[in-house]
Amino acid sequence: MSADGTWLVVGLGNPGPKYAGNRHNVGAMVVDELASRGSTTLTTHKARALAATLRIGTLPGGAPGPRAVLGVPLSYMNESGGPVKALMSFFSVEPDHLVVVHDELDIPAGDVRLKQGGGEGGHNGLRSISSSLGTKDYIRVRVGIGRPPGRMDAADFVLRDFSPTERKELPFLLGDAADAAEMVVTHGLLAAQQRFHSPV
Repeated sequence: MSADGTWLVVGLGNPGPKYAGNRHNVGAMVVDELASRGSTTLTTHKARALAATLRIGTLPGGAPGPRAVLGVPLSYMNESGGPVKALMSFFSVEPDHLVVVHDELDIPAGDVRLKQGGGEGGHNGLRSISSSLGTKDYIRVRVGIGRPPGRMDAADFVLRDFSPTERKELPFLLGDAADAAEMVVTHGLLAAQQRFHSPV
C-alpha cells in the first residue's frame, strides 16, 4: 500500500429520507460523521454520488492527515459500484486506497471490524463494487448490526430503522467506525486492526 495518493472513504446506504435511519444505511451515517469532524459538507457530484474533499484525521506528530474524498452513492445499495468506480476515476484513487464502510450482520451490534479483500458475505453493495471494479482487494470497515431477532428475514431487518435502544448507542458506534476509517488512512490497516480487534 503506497503512502501517498488520494483516499476515498465511501459509506453505503440507500438514498432518500425513507431509508435514512435504516440499519443498512449505517455506512452513510459514518461518512456523515467524518464530514462533520472535517467541518465539510457532502455535495452532489457528477459521479451520481455525494462527495467532499478534506484532510482526514491527524498524522503521528500532529500534522493534518492525508487528502481524502468522502463519498455516498446516490444509487440504491445494489448499484453502488457505478458511483464508486466513477469517484475513483474522477479523483484518481487506486483500489488499495478505497475504504468502504458498510453494515455487517455477522458482527455483533456495536462492534467494528476491518479487513481487506475477501468475500462480500451476501452484501449487495459490496458485490456491486467488486463487480464494477473487477477486484475485491479494497478495505472494508464493517459496522456490526447483529443478526435479526427470531425468524425475521435479514433483508427486512437491515431495512428497518435502529430501535430506540440501539439509537442511544448509535453515536458511540458511528464514532468508533469513523475512528477506524480515520486510522486506516493515517496509520494503515494493520494498526487499525490491532486497535479495533483487540479485546478492550
